[in-house]
Amino acid sequence: MTSLPPLVAPSTEPLGPEELARYSRHLTLPGIGIEGQQRLRAARVLVVGAGGLGSPALLYLAAAGVGTLGIVDDDRVEVSNLQRQVIHGGSDVGRPKVASARDAIAEVNPHVTVRLHEQRLDADNVLDVLAGYDLVLDGTDNFATRYLVGDAAEIAGIPCVWGSIFRFQGQVSVFWATPPGGQGVVYRDVFPEPPPPGTVPDCATGGVLGAMCGTIGSVMATEAVKLVTGAGRTLLGRLAVYDSLELTWRHLSVRADPQRVPVARLLSGDHAYEAFCGLAPVPAGAGAPGPVVAGGLFGGLSGPTAEGRLAIDLARAPGEPTTAGNAPPLDVADALDASVPGGGATSSGTVDAPAGAGPAPTSLTPRELAARLADADDDLLLLDVREDWETQIVGIDGARVVPSGVYAGPGAGAALADLPRDRTVAVLCKVGGRSDRVASLARAVGVDARNVEGGILAWVRDVEPGRPTY
Repeated sequence: MTSLPPLVAPSTEPLGPEELARYSRHLTLPGIGIEGQQRLRAARVLVVGAGGLGSPALLYLAAAGVGTLGIVDDDRVEVSNLQRQVIHGGSDVGRPKVASARDAIAEVNPHVTVRLHEQRLDADNVLDVLAGYDLVLDGTDNFATRYLVGDAAEIAGIPCVWGSIFRFQGQVSVFWATPPGGQGVVYRDVFPEPPPPGTVPDCATGGVLGAMCGTIGSVMATEAVKLVTGAGRTLLGRLAVYDSLELTWRHLSVRADPQRVPVARLLSGDHAYEAFCGLAPVPAGAGAPGPVVAGGLFGGLSGPTAEGRLAIDLARAPGEPTTAGNAPPLDVADALDASVPGGGATSSGTVDAPAGAGPAPTSLTPRELAARLADADDDLLLLDVREDWETQIVGIDGARVVPSGVYAGPGAGAALADLPRDRTVAVLCKVGGRSDRVASLARAVGVDARNVEGGILAWVRDVEPGRPTY
């Protein structure tokens, strides 16, 4: 892809003396200069997610002089965020991330106007949120939101700078359905199908090198500046892959899928994008879990290009299988935790029982678990399927700790056979996703296994307030 013309027209108001001094290192750069700085001042950039990638991107975009920054995030700052989300500080713990980010931006550059969108993006609000922005940066950490933002950007006709991180690896690219004078590439061209649920974990389970967020987030900010000013060659048509352990960059050529029909409207229905990614039941009336495109509901996604398949493979953990038929073990499936509706409740609550009997329960609440644990005559077994390091932060006395991956790996049969058939097994994880999957596997082999709704976080909230969380 050749260089693109500037995305934003320059502001008509001249730079003031303070701005000239502030941006002096930009003003001498070929391709930016005074006109480019005025383009930056006129630009309206939306950043989705004020987390690991959004933090450095927001700070550098503010420092660069982007006139209007929009921030989308409905989360609050937690202690565990501070390892990588550098826009927040210790005194911000408990505050909305959008408010914390706004205050940090004001310290960096008081000339920037900040718009706060303290909400979770969905099909009902995303187009309204994107309206009025020149481009969007997607720094989210879940596939449902990535597809949602990608589809919305395609409909809105604006470029999307996308970044992703996992453990020691990062990826970044520019997607734009209709760039001037060239062939567009969008997120669905490179990732036509989401990976099977649980095959790509979130940062909470897989971990992430904090400093690498700065690397990828800064590249995202750089791409945004290049789009706004027209400087250089953007990553449109290329996927940059960063390996921090080897300190290498690879550039993969990506192209539009000629069989893909352009997205004409968003998927409809509650949790439709979660359903498309296999993370929630398909909502009533939403149709098959595929993108809604011109000409109808395109349920059968086209196959990925060779580069696209490679990109999907690169999104997986290093050394893990890359085909859907050989999914990696469940110990990297904390991404499932966020996919369980109701903060960890099972999707059905019951399983089939013998004829004449009522449905057998498949879950229990933390308070029900506490009552049963306190009953000396109850021989319930508590199975904690979190990782050892998680149980060292907070746990429940007497639990048997077996990480969830054991029940999906080569020794799964033996591990399941080791569970008792003559008493109830309560299965616990962080918020209910991994435990729900393990409980389902155990019930399939005859174990009375019940998922603890909401996991250890709900236990702390409802039974032992004041204990540490993560």
